[in-house]
Amino acid sequence: MAFQQFPTWPETAADSEDPYRYQVGFGNHHSTEAIPGALPPHGTNLPQKSRYGLYAELLNGTSFMSTKSTAANVWMYRGKPAAARHPPSQVEEILHLESCFLPTNSNVAFTPLPYTWGPLKSNESSNSATNRRVTFVQGLRTMGGHGDATLKEGLAVHQYEFNMNMEREAFVNHDGELLVVPQQGTLNVKTELGSLLVKPGSIVVLPAGIRFSVEIFRPAGDQWSEIKASGYALEVFGTRYALPDLGVLGANGLAHDRDFEYPVARFDLDPDEDTSSFCVTVKLAGRLFSYTQPHTPFDVVAWHGKYAPYRYDLSRFCHLTANTDQLDPTSYCVLTAPSKWPAASLVDFCVFGDKWAVSRNTLRIPYYHRNIATELCGVIHGQYKGSVRPLEAGGLSFEQSYMPHGETYEAYTQASEAANDPTKLEGSLFERPGIWASVQNHFVHHLKHADVSWSDATDQHIPTPPKSPNGRV
Repeated sequence: MAFQQFPTWPETAADSEDPYRYQVGFGNHHSTEAIPGALPPHGTNLPQKSRYGLYAELLNGTSFMSTKSTAANVWMYRGKPAAARHPPSQVEEILHLESCFLPTNSNVAFTPLPYTWGPLKSNESSNSATNRRVTFVQGLRTMGGHGDATLKEGLAVHQYEFNMNMEREAFVNHDGELLVVPQQGTLNVKTELGSLLVKPGSIVVLPAGIRFSVEIFRPAGDQWSEIKASGYALEVFGTRYALPDLGVLGANGLAHDRDFEYPVARFDLDPDEDTSSFCVTVKLAGRLFSYTQPHTPFDVVAWHGKYAPYRYDLSRFCHLTANTDQLDPTSYCVLTAPSKWPAASLVDFCVFGDKWAVSRNTLRIPYYHRNIATELCGVIHGQYKGSVRPLEAGGLSFEQSYMPHGETYEAYTQASEAANDPTKLEGSLFERPGIWASVQNHFVHHLKHADVSWSDATDQHIPTPPKSPNGRV
């Protein structure tokens, strides 16, 4: 496969660590061409004859009758249309993927129990990269989720591990938008609209319907390091990721629009003598199908629109802090995906990175709580600071909605007596049997003080609550 690229003028430049250029701005209507003049003149998307003999192709990411603020599509000008392919057939290989999380699916189970998983390993998964050679698609493993992709409502949480590049093959997800979080190994993500380099500590969002391939990036001259990559993927059905509303924060805070980077047009050329087929794998309703075509799907010479993949460096996130109490987890929200319920999110993707803790007279560890939201936590790097779960980098923890949880009694008593000096918290991106056995009820040791307080309240003509048979309140 021969590669061809012509100069472009994006907002960022390539360097020794990243060979690609990018456009910036979350949700912008981007416009890019790998060859000057490949885009049609302004005022038209569909000229009778495109320059250089290119085919015009439209990909709609939202319904036709969408509001202006939510409508998203992209016009592509490519070597051959995507319709030039052979009929698809179902893939017989059994992979550990799910998209239906209803009680009718016998492959999933609903449980109030908390769980903690380690990184995918050969003795835990038949798909492990250390067990056999697998690509990104073959290395995906669904860990949980809710809803159903066919109902266009819900999400799926995956882990991945792979050790083989996708050669003359591509993947396209028809079920939903995919947010990929590398934990080990830098990803070289090639899409129809251009390429993105995604390192651990960054994320990449791949919209539904856009074909892409994933390789493990090796810097120039590095031919001997182990080829292996692993991480997480968060898939949403029937919705798309968006920046959270800043509300009273105003113009600053959390993830900035200009830090989201989109690819510039970049295309491959098939040599005339190359007659081998290109295989495209489709995920639909959790099942895999594939079709072949005698040409590369990465032949888009120019494109413009709002429906495109993008990446974000999590180290650029602007953390908030408070001088008293604790901020809710939404203060760490990078991206959110709205649900069909008014003013309610389907999922919030949050990052707990380096920040300063300055709150005074405040319990700084996670307090005991119950949420309507299910909590899943992964670690990209560093050490997990929680006291309940033995969560390691590359692992995953799960807390069901409404289930009570928090730190251990030992961590609670230590934090209760700790000095509230300004402290830098280094970010780190399990329920053990008997973990709560040491919890004590301190209130019973203060009942005498409580009785005095009630006595004072009675003197102030405040009604006294009824007493129990033993005389205690």
